[in-house]
Amino acid sequence: MIHWHWLRWDDLRLDDLYDALALRCRVFILEQGPYLDPDGIDRHCWHLLGRDDAGVLQAYLRVVDPGLKYAEPSIGRVISSAERRGTGLGRALVAEGVTRCLAAWPGQGIRISAQAHLERFYAGFGFEPVGEPYLEDDIPHLEMLLRSPR
Repeated sequence: MIHWHWLRWDDLRLDDLYDALALRCRVFILEQGPYLDPDGIDRHCWHLLGRDDAGVLQAYLRVVDPGLKYAEPSIGRVISSAERRGTGLGRALVAEGVTRCLAAWPGQGIRISAQAHLERFYAGFGFEPVGEPYLEDDIPHLEMLLRSPR
């Protein structure tokens, strides 16, 4: 069972922040290669943390406020722990993130910068590619948009 916590920067406890940065570091830096993960944008985001019954952080994403990265809200830093991959937790995480975005910003779409190999994964939620692939931190990415529901 995963318990979701949807928090602004100022509402994160120190343990929340530490756990989120530690999981992001394990996935984005140790698994994928070095880059500067704390980019200054975290202070202007919602943070979605998924903890198991023991309180261990198993999944995380952030939602950047509209107007900071894109005109729309933007889901990013989507991760699940290595131990929980392949269990459907990533799908549950993105579904929860999309639901929270649509509730927070009704009538707006959601834009993401997805790793290119995850295009089909995000397409399953209704995201469509926009533009050509590009490199971000030496990893092929693709901008994708979930159009606003009418």
